[in-house]
Amino acid sequence: MRKQYGLNELRSMFLNFFESKGHLKMNSFSLIPHNDNSLLLINSGMAPLKPYFTRQEIPPRYRVTTCQKCIRTGDIENVGKTDRHGTFFEMLGNFSFGDYFKHEAIAWSWEFLTQVVGLEEDRLYPSVYQDDDEAFEIWNKEIGIAPERIFRFGKEDNFWEHGAGPCGPCSEIYYDRGEKYGCGKPGCTVGCDCDRYMEIWNNVFTQFNNDGHGNYSTLEYKNIDTGMGLERLASVVQDVDSIFDVDTLKALREEVCRLANCTYKEDADKDVSIRLITDHIRSVTFMVSDGIMPSNEGRGYVLRRLLRRAARHGRLLGIEGNFLSGLSRKVIEVSRDGYPELEERQEFITRVITEEEEKFNKTIDQGLNILAEMKEALIAKGEKILSGNDAFKLYDTYGFPMDLTEEILEEDGITIDEEGFQAAMTEQKEKARKARKTTNYMGADVTVYQSIDAAVTSEFVGYDYLTCESPITVLTTESEVVEALVDGQQGTIFTEQTPFYATSGGQEGDNGIISIGDNVFEVKDTIKLQGGKIGHVGVVTSGMFKVGDKVTLSVDEAKRNATRKNHSATHLLQKALKIVLGNHVEQAGSSNNDKHLRFDFTHFSAMTPEEIQQVENIVNEEISAGLPVLTKVMNIEDAKKTGAMALFGEKYGDNVRVVSMGDFSKELCGGTHVANTANIALFKIISETGVAAGVRRIEALTGQGVIDYYNKVEAELNAAVSAAKCEPSQLVKRIEGLQDEIKELQRENDKLKNQMAKDAMGDVMDKVVEVGGVKLLAVKLDNVDMNGLRNLGDQLKAKLGEGVIALASAVDGKVNLITMATDGAMAKGAHAGNLIKAIAGHVGGGGGGRPNMAQAGGKNPQGIDAALEEAKNILESQIH
Repeated sequence: MRKQYGLNELRSMFLNFFESKGHLKMNSFSLIPHNDNSLLLINSGMAPLKPYFTRQEIPPRYRVTTCQKCIRTGDIENVGKTDRHGTFFEMLGNFSFGDYFKHEAIAWSWEFLTQVVGLEEDRLYPSVYQDDDEAFEIWNKEIGIAPERIFRFGKEDNFWEHGAGPCGPCSEIYYDRGEKYGCGKPGCTVGCDCDRYMEIWNNVFTQFNNDGHGNYSTLEYKNIDTGMGLERLASVVQDVDSIFDVDTLKALREEVCRLANCTYKEDADKDVSIRLITDHIRSVTFMVSDGIMPSNEGRGYVLRRLLRRAARHGRLLGIEGNFLSGLSRKVIEVSRDGYPELEERQEFITRVITEEEEKFNKTIDQGLNILAEMKEALIAKGEKILSGNDAFKLYDTYGFPMDLTEEILEEDGITIDEEGFQAAMTEQKEKARKARKTTNYMGADVTVYQSIDAAVTSEFVGYDYLTCESPITVLTTESEVVEALVDGQQGTIFTEQTPFYATSGGQEGDNGIISIGDNVFEVKDTIKLQGGKIGHVGVVTSGMFKVGDKVTLSVDEAKRNATRKNHSATHLLQKALKIVLGNHVEQAGSSNNDKHLRFDFTHFSAMTPEEIQQVENIVNEEISAGLPVLTKVMNIEDAKKTGAMALFGEKYGDNVRVVSMGDFSKELCGGTHVANTANIALFKIISETGVAAGVRRIEALTGQGVIDYYNKVEAELNAAVSAAKCEPSQLVKRIEGLQDEIKELQRENDKLKNQMAKDAMGDVMDKVVEVGGVKLLAVKLDNVDMNGLRNLGDQLKAKLGEGVIALASAVDGKVNLITMATDGAMAKGAHAGNLIKAIAGHVGGGGGGRPNMAQAGGKNPQGIDAALEEAKNILESQIH
């Protein structure tokens, strides 16, 4: 009997096997795509490796193996309803970038499954593309599979392509799980939709290029892209019904059942919720670990949807209070073997999940009640479609993603007017559309830079030098690679070496000059491109530059010095924030230039003035301490062992720079820094604000920027002192005195306005009419603002005793309208809010309010008489 390996064992076995075949074992990339605008989230093993497949970057080795964490939400509505669907999965992969091809890929897939894992050969069935005779021959003659056991399928099943670009045939391997998983039909075999024959391995042979018109040419470099779902392999090896029965998921599933005090497979409805929570909490935990924060757009919205669906299904299971952060600890426990960073970030992960769950719990009950009322109203009217506006109200006010509303309504056969919902969401959707740039086949921005030979690289020497000489390797305009740039022409210069720092890691790129003799190119930006290229973007201000010219590159020293002061201060700031606020603080973004620094960090409430001052004091103390700033280059694993802080989602190479500031701060950082913290001179926080859920932003100044800031403040103070006609020490007292004077004048002004309004109204009690036993006083006035109408309304109500007041006045071509109803009038059916809604149209406006008081505005003074006349009819219809 073959051994039933655990999921974590299988992951190690796969990676170790391909490492033994000369592959470089790489850690899983972040779920956040790097330089790929075609994806919100990494959804396959090959997705982060696209630049290597397209030769835009030279791979660290031409054979690579990974286990990549992935998220797909295309079938999110089916998650939980079946045991086949999930949003989170791990994809095992072995990849060849122009190295080995079909013979090795097929042989190794067979060797791993049969000799390493121990699956029975007679239960494995390969498939090939119908025209791929080469793969068929390899399976038949080299592996020894009988022809009748090799299945040929068409393009739909066994040919991978995605529009124009690299593509090729596939060869899949199916495992026969046995008759108990079958459909029982006579013709049941490989390719049947039932669960008996499960595809566990897919070799993609990328050997062609599609020109987009169905014409195929053979690629010079042929690639292998292999994918095998780890959870799916584990379900076969462990001989269990589904991925939810695999050892690690089962442990998580059982924890859900413990919290819900129920048993799996006893209640079909509960099973849906159990599976959904089990899946979604895996996605949520890994997404937060990679620095994704809940929001209303992009990948943050995907996270929010998943978390809130899971929270709602927890309610359905009877789980009370917050439970998802505790469940995420179980995810970390069963996943830390393959992803040790989960344990390192546990505090942060649980904090983010708790914050979001608490936020949703504050509105979910109210939202569910509102939705129940909407549902009852639809059923009473015999309707089956919820309006888009109502669906959007649930989303906007109560935090219900549309699919959550959809899921709840589905239970009663009710759908949503999706077009109406989308119309209400236009602004958010427009933002999302703008975030998706024009991309090429492999998802990178379409630019001229992709035409540059992948072998072209740039060596950065700017840590040690601000000037250097180097030959030009490539020149481009905005649209094409060229041999020369001339006076007035904009473009980009690439050189073998450069002292110019390219924008990255939160530090803005250098400016400066590239020159040869009298020829000058002004560098306005420095950019980092795929494949280790550094581009100097700017304009030729005199002369001409040609490929091969040996030029002098000179960085703007003043700008660089000011920028590195701000960058070094950012390191001190991050450590100070951790000291004051706690270790949950993580960098969520930064921007350092010569003018200021901006630092985004994870924290869940606004900082108090005392906390801001404490942070500022700590940073200035470390500046005054004159700490030496030292940089060491070391292996990434050794760097992490030193306790150096790393950034969420940052793509690090094998060797990294560790920047230490005395014993106070240690971070992985490729930026430029001062030699000693004393060089920073001064540090001043000028603002602290919120930028997203759970993310705060500090903006600050250093050095000369602080002096300039205080000079500006002093100038503004002197201007205020001059205007107030007092000494600086008396300014606060003078302002308080002026405010008292203003309040007194305002009171006098209000008295005069009230008196003028009374005079304008005169005695109007003779205009009272009785409507259905309720007194109505409807009066037109001149030049009385809304405050005046309210005051007059209160006075008239007192005179009237019981009844309804309707007052209207034209001021500067606009209409003010107010209605009031006493308790006695309301008891008989009068409603001021509904009354004003009905009559405001006559004055070209709208409004509303409470049953006892409402107000409206309008643009048509000519309609005042009609509005007041209509008030009688409306009041009459209200009285019962």
